[in-house]
Amino acid sequence: MRRVLVLGGTREARTLASRLDQDPTIEVISSLAGRVREPVLPVGRVRIGGFGGVEGLTQWLRDNDIDAVVDATHPFAARITANAADSTARAGVALLVLRRTEWSAGPDDRWHIVPDLASAADAIARLGERVFLTIGRQGVDAFAECPGWFLIRAIDPPSTALPRDAEVLLARGPFTVADEVTLMRDRGIDVLVTKNSGGALTSAKLDAARELGIPVVMVARTPIPAGVASTSDLDAAAAWVTQAKRPRHTKGRASECG
Repeated sequence: MRRVLVLGGTREARTLASRLDQDPTIEVISSLAGRVREPVLPVGRVRIGGFGGVEGLTQWLRDNDIDAVVDATHPFAARITANAADSTARAGVALLVLRRTEWSAGPDDRWHIVPDLASAADAIARLGERVFLTIGRQGVDAFAECPGWFLIRAIDPPSTALPRDAEVLLARGPFTVADEVTLMRDRGIDVLVTKNSGGALTSAKLDAARELGIPVVMVARTPIPAGVASTSDLDAAAAWVTQAKRPRHTKGRASECG
């Protein structure tokens, strides 16, 4: 019996857990950070909450005899991914990062690519006054001092400081292009701010912005740690789990898994 830890509450993580759960030789444990109040749970065994940083995750992997880890967290969960890379190397456990493919701009898109939320807050000042903010509930405080009006869409209410003039819309995707166009028109949106999460679940807002000629401030992803194996394909991820060999334990860092 191979024991696999799947990190993340994403659709990819749930799909992978469901697929692996059908294999009687694999025991899947899914781990959710617990940041969403009512998460959609995957099949199989689930744990919710943090591990206590690199040291805590390293010890947990050893205590639970984990053979492989698939990091299928949100593409912007950079700290979790970094911790997973460090912890699996220390514990001698194979690691794969499963990331959905990034969005890419088309010829009719008006994208302004920025490296972080602070840069996004600076960019909107010259692009519009009615902002559709779709970055989730975390990081909203980066826009707290920005002028203008904000429509903030998230699954759960933001717990940080908000812009002075803002409306919070609680909703969970998927969204249709028609609904996104109607929402942006009704609210008079003239600039969209989002993260390059990728995937089809929330891409309709980009189609709507293109249709309406609205500029998009796109926050770029943090790169996956060097030397860590990664894929955007669920079939490839499932095959990797069945084939991955547990690296030999060492006193220092384990060799990177290819």
